[in-house]
Amino acid sequence: MSEFRIRSTGEIKTQGQIRKENPNISLPRIWNQNVYDVLEIDPILESARPEKTRNYSSIIKNGVVQDSNGNWIWNWEEVDMFSEYVDGDGVTHTKTEQEQQYQQTIDDQSAEIVRNTRNRYLSETDWYITKSIETSSEISTDILTYRQALRDITLHPNFPNITNDDWPVKPEM
Repeated sequence: MSEFRIRSTGEIKTQGQIRKENPNISLPRIWNQNVYDVLEIDPILESARPEKTRNYSSIIKNGVVQDSNGNWIWNWEEVDMFSEYVDGDGVTHTKTEQEQQYQQTIDDQSAEIVRNTRNRYLSETDWYITKSIETSSEISTDILTYRQALRDITLHPNFPNITNDDWPVKPEM
C-alpha cells in the first residue's frame, strides 16, 4: 500500500485516501514526482524494521522521519507490551506481574502442543504393541525405551520449550 506525507500538515494518507480527496483531478495510475508536487505530498519509503532488543516488547511504526537523502521513511519504535497500572478496584498491576502472566500463558500453550505431539508419537507405535500382544511376540526393548522417553518428555529440562533435537528418535520397527 502506497502511503504519502502531506507537506502542509505532516499527515500520512494512503493513495486511495488522496484520490478520494481529489475527485476533480484526473490522476495517472502510476504517480511520479510531478504528481507529488501538484498534490503537495511526498512518498513514504519503506525502511527496515529493526529487531526487538528486549523481551515483552513490540516494534511499531511511529510516524515518519527524513533520512540522510531527504526521503521520508517510517520511523520505528520499540515499545513495551506492558506497563504498570491501577485497575478500577485500586489494585496496582506491575509490569513484572503482567510479563509473568503472559509468559505463563505462552508456556501453557507450548506444553499443550508438546503433549499433543507426544500423544501422536505414542499412537504411531500403538499398533506395534497391540500386534506384539496379539501374537504373543516379545516387544522390542528399543520400542519400550522410546515410548517411555516420550512419556517422560514433560520431565525434560527444556520443557515446555522442546526443540526437534529434544525428542527421542523413533527406532526401526
